[in-house]
Amino acid sequence: MAAIEIACIQKRYPKLQALNNISLTVEEGEFFGLLGPNGAGKTTLIHILAGLTRADGGMVRICGHDVVSNFRAARRRLGVVPQELVFDPFFTVRETLHIQSGYYGLARNDDWIDEVLENLGLTDKADANMRALSGGMKRRVLIAQALMHRPAVIVLDEPTAGVDVELRQTLWKFIAQLNRAGHTIVLTTHYLEEAEQLCTRIAMLQRGEIVALDRTRALLQRASGVQLALRISRGSLPSALHARLIHPAESPGASARDEWHRLRLDTYDDVEPILAQCRAAGCVLDEIEICKADLEEVFMQVMRNSPYTVEARE
Repeated sequence: MAAIEIACIQKRYPKLQALNNISLTVEEGEFFGLLGPNGAGKTTLIHILAGLTRADGGMVRICGHDVVSNFRAARRRLGVVPQELVFDPFFTVRETLHIQSGYYGLARNDDWIDEVLENLGLTDKADANMRALSGGMKRRVLIAQALMHRPAVIVLDEPTAGVDVELRQTLWKFIAQLNRAGHTIVLTTHYLEEAEQLCTRIAMLQRGEIVALDRTRALLQRASGVQLALRISRGSLPSALHARLIHPAESPGASARDEWHRLRLDTYDDVEPILAQCRAAGCVLDEIEICKADLEEVFMQVMRNSPYTVEARE
């Protein structure tokens, strides 16, 4: 049984088609990434999963339970960490987690509360009032709240936005632990290096439609696999090499006359002929880098090019 089934979901607002015929399946135990620019429809889709927004058409099931006709069972199997910092200023951290536990009928949940507090670095803040916490600490509490009923499916909507490196490391260590224990994770993030490291499969949304859906490894292979970055301090890139250009890149701190160029390579054997052409054109090369495409490059290519959809494959 799939953890999440989404079929032909439509959602339209008066002046916006937020989601247009979205269909995808997330398998049990998967670490799934949902990526896209602002306004692509990611949060709307999450709201539909959580029952906060009603779709205009289509079907969504969480662990086999329809989010509309069997919403109680679906909601019990889902934990959502929202983007917004929403909290009650009248309670301490521990009281907040007790209230959240009670919402799901969990009267004796202290051991799990203590474990979550420890894994999220909140033990020393357990008796602090919510309004006294920093933004990063409040976000940790939101994550803890979403985990109180040990949901089978955990949705993280920009969980590390605006938080420090320590929280990111602590959070991902704990989430990876939950994933290994069998929990299904769905992540939306603008930190694409996180998605590349953590997600086994990724869907990319643009203007309410899925424009890419595949395993992370396959998406990376579809991009320009090997790239050559050149910083030219004198002269110009030969016109014969312009067809290989991916996009201009600037090096932090480079002077106005310094130019970076990123070129596609078919194989590593292309490096020497390219350098020879640059030397023949009188270019002075200050730096040379050979690298593989990362998820950010793949994302930019997908967003720039005509939409395409790739079915997940082994």
